[in-house]
Amino acid sequence: MDASQSSFSMARTALEVVHVNAGDGYDQPLEKFFIPDLLARWPFPRRLNHYYPKVRAESSAWLESFKAFSPKAQDAFNRCDCSLLSCLAHPIAKEEHVRSACDFTNLLFFIDEYTDISEEGEARKQKDAVMDALRHPHEPRPKAEWVGGEIARQFWERTIRNASGQSQKRFIAAFDEFLEGVVQQAIDRSGHHIRDIQSYFDVRRKSVGARSGFALLELGLDIPDEVISHPVVQDMEMASIDMIFLNNDIASYNVEQARGDEGHNIVTIVMHELDTDVNGAILWVADCHAKLETKFLEAMAAIPKWEELIDSQVREYCDGLGNCVRANNDWSFESERYFGTDGLEVQRKGWLLLMPRDRLKGREEIGPVLVGQPH
Repeated sequence: MDASQSSFSMARTALEVVHVNAGDGYDQPLEKFFIPDLLARWPFPRRLNHYYPKVRAESSAWLESFKAFSPKAQDAFNRCDCSLLSCLAHPIAKEEHVRSACDFTNLLFFIDEYTDISEEGEARKQKDAVMDALRHPHEPRPKAEWVGGEIARQFWERTIRNASGQSQKRFIAAFDEFLEGVVQQAIDRSGHHIRDIQSYFDVRRKSVGARSGFALLELGLDIPDEVISHPVVQDMEMASIDMIFLNNDIASYNVEQARGDEGHNIVTIVMHELDTDVNGAILWVADCHAKLETKFLEAMAAIPKWEELIDSQVREYCDGLGNCVRANNDWSFESERYFGTDGLEVQRKGWLLLMPRDRLKGREEIGPVLVGQPH
């Protein structure tokens, strides 16, 4: 994923990089960093599934019933509003399908919270428990097992009641790939390993979990393997995955560096490899994202024809990819996961103050913390 340094160096001349004295108790100047509007020209508008209030309440209550987090961490997790992401990504889905999507994102971010503090061995055990549960959804889990196994089992047992065979097959393969990426992330974190840009792309395409979400776009579809694997469709998938994780890495960078866990983030990777600062890295990411957007739209215009029954399903699937890119961006600002209650203001202003490094480090509880709140 090479890009010329000159492209973002010239862009930086128009960027105001300042230090300000914060009035909220910090004893050091804070850097102002750029939050670009990566989807300013994206042709897929924001749309929200009308089942959102109902499925959000049901899915949140379901996950909370496992008592996997402390009350404080559970409150912070609820404010992340994982169901909003799913209902934006599946704006026209049936109720049972969008409920499955909400359960999926709750499971995904639950796993993220636990594996973020796990060493390789523990992350591997967590992966094995989840995958065994997905492959045997009707069998009870071992009593002493990590709670993630039972959460995954219940999610999948409910989902497969209304899922096509193709979507089930692809989800299992994609989720295994996602968890393998999470294990690799744990290995890198334990070894304090900072990857180069290309190898980071290889791992992040897995650890972002987007391909698993794409499989859920097919819950009501029956697209043949030779169609879904067509190079044009695969180009759209890959461009979508890359745009999603690039966008997510920018949104999450401030929180991650504040807790000392920014090694698995494209901003850190670019800063390290290209010897630039945070704003220079973000401008590189914005340039890369623009190229991916062009790649996606060119591929969408080149989708071949098969027969009408297949063509209509392919159109729905590819529209779903575009919706997922939009959903990830809008959810980042509308939820409280990365910007607390200031997300819409950050989106409007296009900049954010960089929190002191390690400010959120040393948390004892598993689960997220409230961004922007005392810790």
